[in-house]
Amino acid sequence: MFDLVPFGKRREEAFGQLAKSFGDLFGDDFFAPLKSSTLSIRTDIREAGDHYLIEAELPGFTKDEIVIDYAAPYLTIKAVRKEENTEENSDRQIVRKERRYGEYVRRFYVQDIKEEGIRASLKNGVLSLEVPKRQKPEGTRIEIRDDEQ
Repeated sequence: MFDLVPFGKRREEAFGQLAKSFGDLFGDDFFAPLKSSTLSIRTDIREAGDHYLIEAELPGFTKDEIVIDYAAPYLTIKAVRKEENTEENSDRQIVRKERRYGEYVRRFYVQDIKEEGIRASLKNGVLSLEVPKRQKPEGTRIEIRDDEQ
């Protein structure tokens, strides 16, 4: 019988356990240099008649930390979280800091949209973009004439 685990999942879990073991052993993120500095944003995309609806997870970001840009044909969502340098007193020393800081980017290839009509809102860590489609003109039917010679 087949397992319901996707192909490669077991290898990923084994690698994750190995990385955790190294991290525990050295007390450091052993594989940090192999990680990308640009992180991706999880999104849902729906098509609704005359527009697209894009919902992107950006928990903890304010609207001032998010930039949405359209340079045909790419729609880009970028959120930047900068590390805050805080000093803790002796009672509240930081032993390990696991919050992620960096640049989160997601780029979409989209054509035939009305860029001036794009609307965005941010609520409860979910960025919602309503991207209107550009109406394609109806084609013109070309009549075939009879060749009379």
